[in-house]
Parts: sequence; C-alpha cells; structure tokens
Amino acid sequence: MTSTIIANIIRFIILVLLQVLLLNNINFLGYINPYLYVLFLVLYPFNTPQTLFLLVSFLLGISIDTFEDSGGINAAACVVIAFIRPAVLRFSFGVSYDYQTVKLANTPFGARLGYILILVFVHHFILFTLEMFDFSHIFLIAKKTLFSGIFTVILILISLTLFKPKRR
Repeated sequence: MTSTIIANIIRFIILVLLQVLLLNNINFLGYINPYLYVLFLVLYPFNTPQTLFLLVSFLLGISIDTFEDSGGINAAACVVIAFIRPAVLRFSFGVSYDYQTVKLANTPFGARLGYILILVFVHHFILFTLEMFDFSHIFLIAKKTLFSGIFTVILILISLTLFKPKRR
C-alpha cells in the first residue's frame, strides 16, 4: 500500500515537471502539443475511492495550471475525465472492472487503447474548448483536439511500452 502511494507521488512529480519543463515548449505547426501528464490519470489505481481520485485529479490539473498560468482549464479537464473514468473503465473492460480484477498491463491491447483514446480525447476536447471558449472556432478546437490527441496517445503508448511493469 505504501509503495503504491510513493510510486504515485513520484509519478505525479515527474509527469508535472516533464510537462511544464519540456513538453509545454513543444509546439508543432502551432497547434500540436503533447499533454503527457494525462498518463497519471490513466495509470492511477482503479480500486481507490472516487472522491480521492477527483481530488488528486484536481491537484494535478491545478499544478499544471499554476505553471502555465492558464486559469484552471487543465484542472477542469482533469476533473471531468476523473469523473467519467468509471464509466470508461466499465465500457472498455466490462465485467473485469466490475469485479475489480483489472490490471492495465494485463488487458488486451484493443481495450487498453480504447480506454486511453477516450480519456485523452475527452480531456483534450474539454481543454481546448475552455481555452477558446467560443464555439465559432469549433473547427480549430476539433483540429487541435485531433492532432494533439493523436500525439499524446502515441507518447502514452510509448511510455507504457518503455516502462512496462515486471511480470512475476
């Protein structure tokens, strides 16, 4: 239990620092920017209380907002995906999630990819909608969501492959 908490704290700090020091400075073609910090929410243990997960998600988002000076849009996007995560888990993993037997590393690739895609694209859509705050820019919102989402999903899949947990 304590090792899980320590691992999550270290992951939180590393992903926030990586995002604000390195990834926020990447801006391909003016609208493609990776948001790897979403990986923390993807990997957060499934069996923790929802209230704690919502609080941790808010802390993650507000940490990013503090460094970016973005007024809470990352916090809002993180809380939204934390709120919908149980439904996405149930949709992606079915009965396995209901009985709390899901381990992300042991799931089929298709289910894992669906779970990651839904969370990332919902996060990005909320983030860019709040950033623009004007539906007259819906095509720009969709373009930024699509391309940044694809780039983020690729980075998450690479990270999951590189840092795969050891099988016992």
